[in-house]
Amino acid sequence: MQDQIETSAEAAEAAALPRCYEVHANSKEESGSKDLPKPLQQPVETKSPAQWAYERLILYIQNFEKTLDGDHEVAMGFTGGDAGVMRIEGMGYFDPDIITFYGSDGTGARTQLVQHVSQLNVMLRALPKSVEDKPANRIGFRLAADLEES
Repeated sequence: MQDQIETSAEAAEAAALPRCYEVHANSKEESGSKDLPKPLQQPVETKSPAQWAYERLILYIQNFEKTLDGDHEVAMGFTGGDAGVMRIEGMGYFDPDIITFYGSDGTGARTQLVQHVSQLNVMLRALPKSVEDKPANRIGFRLAADLEES
């Protein structure tokens, strides 16, 4: 039962604010962030589709990286064709509707994916880190820190 009474304006604002909800088959599996960072708590209407997709992708990447051991890094797999896998080394957006991923493929060649938000389909994958004697790269945490600073 809810003891707090909301005005209609407060109820409408709460309905417009972003929420994250997940359930996993394994009850010990870590769910996504319930406490969204401040930039993600702003009403969706104040953001372009590209910015909104970018911010949520950061959370998904960061949560995925939390499940990785020190020998693996986040990458994304492509559906259709023989494009393969891209190790995610950077990400950005171009308002109003473009998301960009920067990285390298399995051979180490530089890659960039430019994608319209209406076609966004990202499969996160764990790849062995590229250099054995260096710590695994954690792009999600850098992206989240940058989001908090801006």
